[in-house]
Amino acid sequence: MSTIKKLEKAAIIMAGGSGARLWPRSGEKMPKQFIHLLGDGTMIQNSVMRLLPYFAPEEIFITTLPHYIQFLKDQLPLIPIENIITEPFGRNTAPCIALAATIIAQRTEPDAIITVLPSDHIISNVREFHQTIEIMGNCASDTPAIVVLGMEAQRAETHYGYMQWTDDQGSISNDHYWRGIRKVTTFAEKPDAQTAQNFCDDGNFLWNTGIFSATLSTLLESLNLHLPEHMPLFRIIEPHWGKSSYMPTLEFIYRQMRPVSIDHSVMEHAQNILTITGTFMWSDIGSWDEYYRLSMKDAKQNVMEGDVIAIDSTRCLVNASQKLIALVDVQDIAVVDSGEALLICKRGSTNRVKELVDYLRRKQITKYL
Repeated sequence: MSTIKKLEKAAIIMAGGSGARLWPRSGEKMPKQFIHLLGDGTMIQNSVMRLLPYFAPEEIFITTLPHYIQFLKDQLPLIPIENIITEPFGRNTAPCIALAATIIAQRTEPDAIITVLPSDHIISNVREFHQTIEIMGNCASDTPAIVVLGMEAQRAETHYGYMQWTDDQGSISNDHYWRGIRKVTTFAEKPDAQTAQNFCDDGNFLWNTGIFSATLSTLLESLNLHLPEHMPLFRIIEPHWGKSSYMPTLEFIYRQMRPVSIDHSVMEHAQNILTITGTFMWSDIGSWDEYYRLSMKDAKQNVMEGDVIAIDSTRCLVNASQKLIALVDVQDIAVVDSGEALLICKRGSTNRVKELVDYLRRKQITKYL
């Protein structure tokens, strides 16, 4: 690897997912991070622009899969090509973050602040977002902790993860406590509807955004502690930096890894997890129901995009691509056309779209994925 000025901070954007819950517009061929949904650009373009100017382009790293590299080159020409970190195939978020941290360690000092973010979220009020990221980074710099961005649980969402916090100051400094930093006591991943409602009623649970900051040394120590089977494998690739043997070696070690998320492997077990509550609008836009909630609606509470005719129809979402879609006397449905496939679903049940995608995979009907 070429000699490059050491970075004081870095952002890791994870961009390897398939966005199955937004099928058929989003899929393995063109996942949601590379399409236009809400905002001026694609999801990943909006994510990168949101980080600027807090992070310089050379401080932004993006993890992805081989078949998405060209999308990144086309959509994000300002990101240096050496900052695109390619996994041979997906192994969930923990190996993805571990690989990025291992590579970034060649470009940063141990006390560099690393901020990890998904590529497909919607955030409003970028100034407040930057202020919150700065507070998280300052806390991570002063404390050997992972600081996770949480959001107030406003409704009983079953496709979000949750964090329980305590008001006990403990070892948190007065300055960080005053700025809203709290200790996380429990993580809960995607609860059922009743449990999610209980979390909302309790008042001390936050949605887990999946955005967090830590020093590089703290992040690597946590990964080494909680991923003892994975991390030694990453050290195998270090002698192969910049050589033709790098990708074959990386693929070899990835085949030995089990898929595991950062939440299950690290966050749920670590004792050094802190959180801060964001005060801006946030969504991971993980379903067509969430897309409907965020979109502008007409007088009949419909969201109509594309070539659509609606007669005596209310509270519907229609996303038309290549054909006229006409509705007559229907309520509360979602219709999404990608040109290759057409989804018709009851609004309120769009989280089950992933079941359709799983069915197509099982039956090897890959032309529609």
